[in-house]
Amino acid sequence: MKRSEIDRYIDVAIDFFRKNAFYLPSWAFFSPAEWKTKGTEYDEIRLAGLGWDITDFGKQRFSEEGLILFTIRNGYPARTPSKTYCEKIMIAGENQVTPTHFHWKKMEDIINRGGGDLYLQLWKADRLTEEMTDLPFSMKIDGVEHTFHAGDIVRLKPGESICFEPYFYHKFWAERAPVLIGEVSTVNDDTNDNRFLESLGRFPEIIEDAPPRYCLCNDYFCT
Repeated sequence: MKRSEIDRYIDVAIDFFRKNAFYLPSWAFFSPAEWKTKGTEYDEIRLAGLGWDITDFGKQRFSEEGLILFTIRNGYPARTPSKTYCEKIMIAGENQVTPTHFHWKKMEDIINRGGGDLYLQLWKADRLTEEMTDLPFSMKIDGVEHTFHAGDIVRLKPGESICFEPYFYHKFWAERAPVLIGEVSTVNDDTNDNRFLESLGRFPEIIEDAPPRYCLCNDYFCT
């Protein structure tokens, strides 16, 4: 992805969050130059990978397969004691897919915080082979247990949520309008805890076609 388009998507996200009355911490708007002036008191943000995360999963077709994320809080191994939880806010564009994946460790609630309808397709993975299975399984939507079959599609309307345990494949997308997506989970480790069905990169390769106006979550030590 080009740095110029990443910054443009962040501008779009900021506007979308404001329209949906979701407010970001002040450091979300720091420029790289401002980050250079920040000392060790900001190390939790840097070490836990908080902040902006714009990804096309290495496919270079962001509008079709991509996601805008902002990690608000997270734990990290270098801190003792560490937070045991994570919170993210995300935006899925209309018909923009987040590719099929599961997590080996993370348990997460995915929440439709507003906008259109959020659709999720679900499968149970085999814990040994990590392949999709055709087995039925149970999941909870807003705390209520439901039984599903392999490949079932769930629609979450604004205010609804679903809980994913490890080893459950899922992909998701928005319909009718972009969706503001909340995520509340155990500690998030995007470097080591994403198992995509196809071979994908979690973070995009960036073409530095313009000076960055914002820092991404993996940019702080590059400023």
